[in-house]
Amino acid sequence: MDPRSLTPALRALRLCLHLLMAGLLVLAAVRADSVSGTVAAAVMGAVYAAGSYLPSVRSSQRAAALWLGVLGASWLGLLWLTPEALWLAFPLYFLQLHLLPTRWSLPVVALTAGAAILSYVGHGAPLNPGVFIGPLLGAAVAVATVLGYQALYRESERRRRLIEELIETRAELAAAERHAGTLAERERLAREIHDTLAQGLSSIQLLLRAAERLLPPDSPAAGHIGRAREAAQDNLAEARRFVRALSPPDLEHGSLAAALERLCEPVPGLPADGPRVRFSVSGTPVELPTPYEVALLRIAQSALANTVRHASASRAEITLSFMDASVTLDVVDDGRGFDPGSVRPSSDGGFGLPAMRSRAESLGGSFAVESAPGQGTAVAVSLPLPDGA
Repeated sequence: MDPRSLTPALRALRLCLHLLMAGLLVLAAVRADSVSGTVAAAVMGAVYAAGSYLPSVRSSQRAAALWLGVLGASWLGLLWLTPEALWLAFPLYFLQLHLLPTRWSLPVVALTAGAAILSYVGHGAPLNPGVFIGPLLGAAVAVATVLGYQALYRESERRRRLIEELIETRAELAAAERHAGTLAERERLAREIHDTLAQGLSSIQLLLRAAERLLPPDSPAAGHIGRAREAAQDNLAEARRFVRALSPPDLEHGSLAAALERLCEPVPGLPADGPRVRFSVSGTPVELPTPYEVALLRIAQSALANTVRHASASRAEITLSFMDASVTLDVVDDGRGFDPGSVRPSSDGGFGLPAMRSRAESLGGSFAVESAPGQGTAVAVSLPLPDGA
């Protein structure tokens, strides 16, 4: 384990393990009562210290297994010289369980406990239940402690990842809401500028032109009216530029028809089993005011989103029709259909049929939905063409 990732509690546990190993090695060296026993304890201490500081032991499972093998061999040598070395089996349990995979660590722990028991018996100690219970109980405690800690660690990591995902999702949702709010405000400002300033300036220009025609050519006011009309015309052009700048990004690089056609293209990353969408234009296209284009595009987006999410349709068709006095938009699918009379406002903040109807009626148009269970859905919007369109 990387020391930089250790919590204070884990650092304390690691320090306790080091102190336990050092204390038991000193005890074994003192009780060995021989130079060979002291040397064997020193060798095992050196091997343990080397492994504690080698980065490869912490990062490589193979290096950890090799180090445990050398440490175990030095422990067996010390165990051969003094029975007091059997107490070192307890910290060895923790090392084996921590550094080896579970399928290997459990058999190695069992072998270590067996070696401790055989050593105690081999040194001539009298047989009693404690000879067997002590090492086995220590092994069981170590196994329960390490496996329980690993389970808690996995659960903690799962919760940590879940919290990180929730934080990321919340940030993405907040960004999406800000973006949606920005687009909605852009559309509102474009609609307000078009319906108030632009229309007012256009009316002023028409009135000034009419007054200019009624004045005699040598009237002193003719020049002032001409300059006022030019100023109104310049400001009208500026207002229309603002409206274009505030229009949705989908309409910035082409006409409404081009934006609707892009809407029908497959979206990379989405399932390929969605409905096949086709777009067509009927009649002779004319230039529409920006609020008309925004309304028709948003209604088409919302209707198509409902088709993808709820209709389970295999085909859908968007038709934009230009007539003498109106422009219509039809979105038709062959999905499961529904009862329009039973529709309730969306609880997830979706656009919804009521909002589509409100957007169409705000421009003096009409909105209709034809559907029945099992018979698909048809959404129709009709907007009257303004004078001069």
